[in-house]
Amino acid sequence: MSGPSNPDLLTQLRNGRITDPDDRLRAATQLLEGTFYQEMFKAMRGTIPEGGAVSAGAGQDMFESLLDQHVADAAAGQSSRGLGSALYHYFTQTNGE
Repeated sequence: MSGPSNPDLLTQLRNGRITDPDDRLRAATQLLEGTFYQEMFKAMRGTIPEGGAVSAGAGQDMFESLLDQHVADAAAGQSSRGLGSALYHYFTQTNGE
């Protein structure tokens, strides 16, 4: 499953538009991977010291947050060997046992 962005995928899951259990699991693991990346980017950005010639404002914080979300969604959607894929394979292998 690929294509829609993270918010679209979440909306499809919530509205029941993804009905196949296999596709639902794949979408859920992709969303989890995107959330993991976003939190990792947020933590990394938090290590950068504040200050400089120009003070950052709420606009910059919002831009950085949206940028992190976009990059995280893109990374999770393109990854074939990431956390989402590993979780998907784990759940499908242990599901039948």
